[in-house]
Order: sequence, then structure tokens, then C-alpha cells
Amino acid sequence: MCNYCGCREFPLIGRLSQEHWDIQECAGALRRAIVDGRHVDARTLLDELFARLVPHTATEESGLFAELRADGTLADEVERLCAEHADIHGVLGATDRAAPDWPAVLKALDRLHQHIDHEEHGLFPAAVIMLPLAAWDRITPATGFHELSFPARGLRDG
Repeated sequence: MCNYCGCREFPLIGRLSQEHWDIQECAGALRRAIVDGRHVDARTLLDELFARLVPHTATEESGLFAELRADGTLADEVERLCAEHADIHGVLGATDRAAPDWPAVLKALDRLHQHIDHEEHGLFPAAVIMLPLAAWDRITPATGFHELSFPARGLRDG
């Protein structure tokens, strides 16, 4: 996860980064269960991972990604990331729980790891620089975070 640019000081980025951490922890446990042959545990972890991913990607796509798409500068990257969301969700959500294709799940976990890395070290830091403060005001969660002030360095005034 990104620890160098300060983007986590933005409440929504901080929340999404924490969710990425939680998703990676669950994905790692799922990978270990599959590799160890603990398939009952793996099925439970697959359901848990999918339950974490669905609301997370909905938050990204309806908030940060929508603002970046509207801004236009990172629209192509946002489209690529949304396609990756659909791909990963498609594999994990369509996995037959009675007879899972574990190699396909493992490949999807590899793509998920790369996807999170791209968001954490590419998109999130770029979003902090690219989006105007008005956009951050629109997408900042109202509960528990809004009282935090935004860092001022490197921001467009919109």
C-alpha cells in the first residue's frame, strides 16, 4: 500500500486503502487455503472476499472513478481499472462453489494483487494531484471523516 505521498490523508483514499489491506489479507488467506488443500475453508474465504470486493468496487466506481472520468485526465486508466473489476468479479462471482476451478481463482487473485498495486501506487496518488477540491468535497464520506482537513500541497483549485 502507498505510504509515501500522503494520499491516505484524504479520507476516501484512506478508507479505500484500508479496504485494500483487508481485501489483500482475505485474498492471502484464500490463496493459502487453496494451496494447502483446505477447500472447505477456501469456499468460505472466497465468499468473504467477494463480499468485501462488491461494496469496495461500488464505492470506487461511483465516487472516485466517477470524478476522475468526469475530469477527463485519467479517464482511460479508470476504464481499464473498471474492466479489471468486471473481470475479477466475473471469475470470483461465477466460481461454482460445489466444484470450484481453483486454478482460475488463483489467477484472479494474481490479477487482483496487481490491480490493487496499480490503484495504490498509480491512481490514488495521481487523483490527489489531478482532482480539484470541489471533487473531493463531493466524494468525501460524510460520516467520521469529513472533519479532517485536506492537505494543501499539489492540489488544483478547480
